[in-house]
Amino acid sequence: MRIEFEVIGQPATQGSKVPQLIRRKGGVPVLDGRNNPLVVVREHSPKTAVWRQQVAAAAREAYNGELLTCPVRLRLQFVRPRPASHFGSGRNAKRLKASAPLLPTAKPDTLKLARAVEDALTGVVWRDDSQVCQHELMKSYGPYFTVKVLIETLEDDPRSDG
Repeated sequence: MRIEFEVIGQPATQGSKVPQLIRRKGGVPVLDGRNNPLVVVREHSPKTAVWRQQVAAAAREAYNGELLTCPVRLRLQFVRPRPASHFGSGRNAKRLKASAPLLPTAKPDTLKLARAVEDALTGVVWRDDSQVCQHELMKSYGPYFTVKVLIETLEDDPRSDG
């Protein structure tokens, strides 16, 4: 089975988690029964939750079947527009400079981008993102921010040991 869709918009990363003390009015930390402060863990980037919602909505439009429980291959192509510095100026404003790189090497990295997409698809396309057994991750330049998603089920190989 193949599931394909595209999400237009600037991707957010699934980066580090940030611990935050739970405090009462006046700033006093809330303590548990052992006198330890209670902590909630949140995403480092506030944009992550919104991005995951966009990905999940696009996935629901592309796929409305039962949650997959089999191994899957995930192909993600993250596309971003080139910065203005890649182009000439004046009459060459529309021309790409010879020194402009072919592919984007600036942050964010593909693994953190992929983690956000995988988490967004959990409970929408598959039961758990641990089912992703093969990844193909790419960054490229294009006219606008988008991610192109391809999910393929992997048939169980009777020759495998598991």
